Amino acid sequence: MAEAHQAVAFQFTVTPDGVDFRLSREALKHVYLSGINSWKKRLIRIKNGILRGVYPGSPTSWLVVVMATVGSSYCKVDISMGLICCIQRCLPEGCGPYRTPQTRALLSMAIFSTGVWMMGIFFFRQTLKMLLSYHGWMFEMHGQTSHFTKVWAFCVRLLSSQRPMLYSFQTSLPKLPVPSVPATIHRYLESVRPLLDDEEYYRMETLAKEFQDKTAPRLQKYLVLKSWWATNYVSDWWEEYVYLRSRAPLVVNSNYYVMDFVLIKNTDIQAARLGNIVHAMIMYRRKLDREEIKPVMALGIVPMCSYQMERMFNTTRIPGKETDLLQHLSDSRHVAVYHKGRFFKVWLYEGSHLLKPRDLEMQFQRILDDPSPPQPGEEKLAALTAGGRVEWAQARQAFFSSGKNKTALDAIERAAFFVALDEESPHYDPEDEASLSLYGKALLHGNCYNRWFDKSFTLIAFKNGQLGLNTEHAWADAPIIGHLWEFVLGTDTFHLGYTETGHCLGKPNPMLAAPQRLQWDIPEQCQAVIESSYQVATALADDVELYCFQFLPFGKGLIKKCRTSPDAFVQIALQLAHFRDRGKFCLTYEASMTRMFREGRTETVRSCTSESTAFVQAMVKGSHMKADLQDLFRKASKKHQNMYRLAMTGAGIDRHLFCLYVVSKYLGVSSPFLAEVLSEPWRLSTSQIAQFQIRMFDPEQYPNHLGAGGGFGPVADDGYGVSYMIAGENTIFFHISSKFSSSETNAQRFGNHIRQALLDIADLFQVPKADS
Repeated sequence: MAEAHQAVAFQFTVTPDGVDFRLSREALKHVYLSGINSWKKRLIRIKNGILRGVYPGSPTSWLVVVMATVGSSYCKVDISMGLICCIQRCLPEGCGPYRTPQTRALLSMAIFSTGVWMMGIFFFRQTLKMLLSYHGWMFEMHGQTSHFTKVWAFCVRLLSSQRPMLYSFQTSLPKLPVPSVPATIHRYLESVRPLLDDEEYYRMETLAKEFQDKTAPRLQKYLVLKSWWATNYVSDWWEEYVYLRSRAPLVVNSNYYVMDFVLIKNTDIQAARLGNIVHAMIMYRRKLDREEIKPVMALGIVPMCSYQMERMFNTTRIPGKETDLLQHLSDSRHVAVYHKGRFFKVWLYEGSHLLKPRDLEMQFQRILDDPSPPQPGEEKLAALTAGGRVEWAQARQAFFSSGKNKTALDAIERAAFFVALDEESPHYDPEDEASLSLYGKALLHGNCYNRWFDKSFTLIAFKNGQLGLNTEHAWADAPIIGHLWEFVLGTDTFHLGYTETGHCLGKPNPMLAAPQRLQWDIPEQCQAVIESSYQVATALADDVELYCFQFLPFGKGLIKKCRTSPDAFVQIALQLAHFRDRGKFCLTYEASMTRMFREGRTETVRSCTSESTAFVQAMVKGSHMKADLQDLFRKASKKHQNMYRLAMTGAGIDRHLFCLYVVSKYLGVSSPFLAEVLSEPWRLSTSQIAQFQIRMFDPEQYPNHLGAGGGFGPVADDGYGVSYMIAGENTIFFHISSKFSSSETNAQRFGNHIRQALLDIADLFQVPKADS
């Protein structure tokens, strides 16, 4: 509202008597309130910058140091050992505030105290960084914590006892270390050994040794130099070369989806659900701007890096011919909405006040009730974001660089996020196995023109009140959007609520201006490009087979009785399922995070190990004793957990090799070893979905308040993408994707193998299972 008022606040006409100004008092009021709100945000950012900059110190601790110094002076004790006198002699004499000796003495003591305080902050920060560089606690068995680790944990708690803001720990986080080349080569060869026969392994070993001795030392020097200079030696190259330079369509290949609560429903009214959710999202953005969100802490004491959260809102991926650009704005006061082929702009504020959920519901209902048809070319316009990046970049420059098209496109790209009002009503019905898969397909790609795939995320609202997200991947990884989604669903359910009839609480303000319809002038040449992009995206979407299911026999609670981590249990089950499905092993990707380091993102855990393949082969043969199978399983589980910990602590394989490859390209150095490593296909790509990052409700008290997680498309044409969420104590959700065009894969078949593998491993340990 405020921006619209600003546009028309000043009107004037030229008359024979001069210029006649007409000022709208109401519009000026909104301009004034908007300006006040802007300055409030600036002041909050300045305050937060100061508080964050002196953490773990605080203004109170500074005052304590000053009072201690002044008090010691009055007690005739010089704790400065003469420094206060030196400072006093350096102050100018005879004018201004330094006129009296008492004032000069107090000023000198304040300067000395501030210096001591700043030195203390520096010392505490460096000590905290040193403490956070210790990761030995991760490698200790549960319940067998060493005395050293206990002392370490006490020291970390002591130094971070002040209430931290979201970014308070950023400068105290250690940098991601560069592993040694011999260590990386050794781990790489170990990871491919179960996938290669003796001859192939010998060839790869020869290539690796040649690379290690001849090429790697030079590349490693540049990488170490970068690690000294850059905040993180991986993240910027990973974002640029893996995401932004990719010219493939985002739909299926890159973007992923997140599901709503699937076992409960708060309301059937589409606009009402959206009103609460959008309001909750902007509340979260406000907390984000004010740094009021608590940092995510491992074990409750080890902070995770929060930098990825900075671009959650007001961010769009801008297409380019060679590389894309992530455009992030400091603020946005509207959302862009798509419904039945039309685009709208909906203001989130009236003046400086965030619209209440009931007002937002009214605005979205106005869009739903709007009978106007799409303009020529408007309906499938968003298909441009689903097609090839080069084609979209060329079309954007040719048809959207001026006039009303540029204005309308700016409204979308500068929005806080994108909202899609769908006419379909997918939902999860436990009695209908296909329902969850259809819901996932609707979120993953929709009809290929009702999502703006370039936005940081698209909020999707179905006709039955069910929701979901489609998320662009370049700006952050899944746990980041998961943090937002947990907050939003918890706020919607437990704080905002609904009336008995399913509407948002409160009364709407009918005086609010209606949502603004975006205007386009799309020529036939552009419409032809849109149709071409639509055909490309549709071919990709139609080729995706998605099979989602809820595994009910058991969950995290009973897995722990096997004395293994739930993640290792599922990963080994995936290896068993894949071998039964394909009759062979394959290179397996599991994503782990490196957020214990500053600006850390992800690392790869190569889940197919010699230990896991030994267990799988023994299980398939069926001739081994149960005790032997248990022993093989425990060895495989222990190996997997150790690899996961190594990846999290900066000793992974793939990001190091990736960066060495980037350096080799910059230097024009050819490496057959790196070329082969980077071209190996991940035929099984897996990811566990983070949950309960925010404790907004007790899952034991509300066991049905479960999201089903989310999923992604297959990475390889003849491979599987598997996402899973170990949802509490008694259930696991799986999302399995493959391509219909591959005769070797079948998502539902693989899902059935996963079910059986989980049951077979549980039987080894005689874990009792609930009725499925």
